[in-house]
Amino acid sequence: MSSRFTPIFIPGLILTKELFDAQCAGLDSPAPPQIANTLGHDSITGMAEEALALAAGPILPIGLSMGGYVAMEMARLAPDRLVGLGLLNTAHKADDAARREQRLATIKMAQSDRFRGVTRHLLKSFLSPAAMADEALVGRVIAMADAVGRENFVLQQHAILGRQDQSDTLRSLDVPVLVVGGSLDTLTPPERSEEIAALAPASQLLILEGVGHLSTLEAPQAVTEALNGFIAHIRHASG
Repeated sequence: MSSRFTPIFIPGLILTKELFDAQCAGLDSPAPPQIANTLGHDSITGMAEEALALAAGPILPIGLSMGGYVAMEMARLAPDRLVGLGLLNTAHKADDAARREQRLATIKMAQSDRFRGVTRHLLKSFLSPAAMADEALVGRVIAMADAVGRENFVLQQHAILGRQDQSDTLRSLDVPVLVVGGSLDTLTPPERSEEIAALAPASQLLILEGVGHLSTLEAPQAVTEALNGFIAHIRHASG
């Protein structure tokens, strides 16, 4: 395992690089972190392949929500390049029937004149009640969604619909895995994080109390500290 590696942050659905501003600023990294592009793709594999091309040599993918799906696909495609894996507020299984129906309905609405972008009602599934009361934070999320736009939102939803179960990928990993969840995350509740941690042989699990789906925004210092501790662990293990 190399002590020189590149962290690659991967944003979630309707989110941009600003999702990781605090982490990029505070990361104690052996190489400058990169941000994966999740726009213009209708498959998780396509996103993963572009992300893998961001750096030569060893990498540390760190993804939140949809970004976690991409990070796990990167692990499936190029396991020998990984020094570790960071999975934040994500899940490893494909959508069940009910979730697929809900996602298809969302796509249909997004393609209609009734689509109004990310509303405050929708944000309640992304943010904890305390975060919803933070007008600046809410504004940042809405600005990211506006930047992604309707067309990319639909592409990303199609990509998520086509993702695969990554149980075997997680079981086969021989690198450390950091799993972070939020106790108030309703989109990927703590049980999803616990399932991932149970599958990965060398996992660390952190559930942040009072935090919703967007942990990097709601608890930026706690997530950054967890990532720095994880990176220190990886570098120590590499000698």
